Amino acid sequence: MNYRRLGDAGIQLSEIGLGGWLTFGNAVEQSVARAVFDKAFDVGINFFDTANAYARGRCEEVWGELLYARRRSSYVLATKLYFPMESGPNDRGLSRKHVMEQCHASLKRLRTDYLDLYQCHRFDENTPLEETIRAMDDLIRQGKILYWGFSNWPVEQVEKCLQICGDRYDRPKSSQPRYNLIAREVERTLFPFCRQAGIGQVCYSPLAQGILSGKYKPDAPPPAGTRLSDDRQNQFIRRLLEDPKLLPKVQKLAPIAAEHKLTMTQLALAWNLRRSEVTSCIIGATRPEQIEENAAAGGVKLDAETIGRIEEIMA
Repeated sequence: MNYRRLGDAGIQLSEIGLGGWLTFGNAVEQSVARAVFDKAFDVGINFFDTANAYARGRCEEVWGELLYARRRSSYVLATKLYFPMESGPNDRGLSRKHVMEQCHASLKRLRTDYLDLYQCHRFDENTPLEETIRAMDDLIRQGKILYWGFSNWPVEQVEKCLQICGDRYDRPKSSQPRYNLIAREVERTLFPFCRQAGIGQVCYSPLAQGILSGKYKPDAPPPAGTRLSDDRQNQFIRRLLEDPKLLPKVQKLAPIAAEHKLTMTQLALAWNLRRSEVTSCIIGATRPEQIEENAAAGGVKLDAETIGRIEEIMA
């Protein structure tokens, strides 16, 4: 496993990280979850990303159980907040009240004294940006979080955030966008702006919900045991597959993967990691074998000609 710095921060993350969206606490049994975590540590993954909203806190609880016996310095733990956790008017967003309360709730569920990375899951139009920044800065000064970041923020708000931070407050060090061969809009403005600002990208959905793995074939039923065949996990992938041209395009990547002795999954991850702005690709996994396959993409270098062929197919 290779490791990369998170922007200009000193902390290093594995090129492949493990996420908990839709899986842990939802679609994965505890015994399997433990096997997945064990395999992740075996292959050198040190970055684990969750959120309070994943399975309404259950994902954090499962991870707290799985990580409790691990040496705390051996992994980088990230979680997020923004989405509603209860029905009250203050049980959502990025107000100081919600940030403080949810940080403490996440720490309790994750059974840890501090978070390595605390991220704002979305931008909050209803809270002054300085209020959120000051809350994050206070949590850093209290030792409850080490770094903070954001997910899917408009680049204009990132720029405003850095202006407010100046030399007064700790700046965000991570950006968590959706990034893959199908969703590339962040390359235009977010990536170059964050690179100049020293903010690293920890990208989610690098396999586009598993579509880029090649497991889904045009005009064929989804294989049993996959995300598409599981109603607990398939609400997002079904939207992507509304495009009838998508799966035929993806299948055209298979010969390129074979030429490089890679699986299609490894090819897609290596394509993401070609960008120096990307610190880590966050994968989802429901079996240990998936961890092993995905981790092998770390360190794979694709030449310019191969990258061009891939992008021409998926254009």
